[in-house]
Amino acid sequence: MAEVGALDFRGFVGGRAQQLPDEGRDGGRGYAYVSDKHTRRVFDQMKAVDLAVSAAVRLFEAYGKSELLGHAVKVGPRQFPRVHAIATQCSDELGIAHPTVYIVNNPVMNAATFGTNQSSVIMVHSALVDHMNDAELLSVIGHECGHIHNHHVVYLTALHYLRTMAGVFLKPIIAPAELALKGWLRRAEITCDRAGLLCSKDLEVSTRALTKLALGSAKLYDQLNMEAFIEQYDEMKEGIGRYAEMGATHPWLPKRVIALRHFAGSELYKKHAKLGDAGLTMDEVDEKVHGVIKVWG
Repeated sequence: MAEVGALDFRGFVGGRAQQLPDEGRDGGRGYAYVSDKHTRRVFDQMKAVDLAVSAAVRLFEAYGKSELLGHAVKVGPRQFPRVHAIATQCSDELGIAHPTVYIVNNPVMNAATFGTNQSSVIMVHSALVDHMNDAELLSVIGHECGHIHNHHVVYLTALHYLRTMAGVFLKPIIAPAELALKGWLRRAEITCDRAGLLCSKDLEVSTRALTKLALGSAKLYDQLNMEAFIEQYDEMKEGIGRYAEMGATHPWLPKRVIALRHFAGSELYKKHAKLGDAGLTMDEVDEKVHGVIKVWG
């Protein structure tokens, strides 16, 4: 995996932008989970994925943008300036163009990124704004900006349309592409959790934001025992039920928290958050993360 030199993150972002064009194609960011990058390279050889991505891009350009403008509220300096400022801070931190953000009326805490590599939008569910403070939103929106930064957007869009628009009779045809994209996305989520932490610069904040997604109850947040939550990972490693994750788009949350803790021990992150000079290399971090993710993810 590529090293990041002196680990000056802003300098690293600027420097990577000047490198070879195909560097952007595989999303070769210094903090990215190596299995995320390797899987996307494999996609270049998969005709089913290529067709799905091409169709998804056309659909988004034709219908997706107009649909958002019709049922969501576009964020800007005069519309929800709190969310706008957080999205601007995240995108500046990662060195990407300011994304277009929409608030969607949805009681489920979530956010998502769709579009094309040239025109990306972030959809933030209204429940997320209600349940999270500014620091936590910085981590969550930073996660979504990580998808843009790592060139995930067309694959996310393809998976969205495969899951929501394919009828019963098309399921057997699109199954190979859908399965491949789900397997990749579980790895891509690890990359973007790291992006969220780079934006928040606070491991406690980023892990709390993740666990809020699991709880969904404001009355329980202050009572959560993080270490007890992490111990659920040891319980889930046994039993056939663990294979259910293979059909999911995200790794189970305890695994994500453990993986993020490993990244927080990296030299890259510690330099970026001004926590010192010593830390794990990204190769060492990814080796530890493999032990958590690869068993059945």
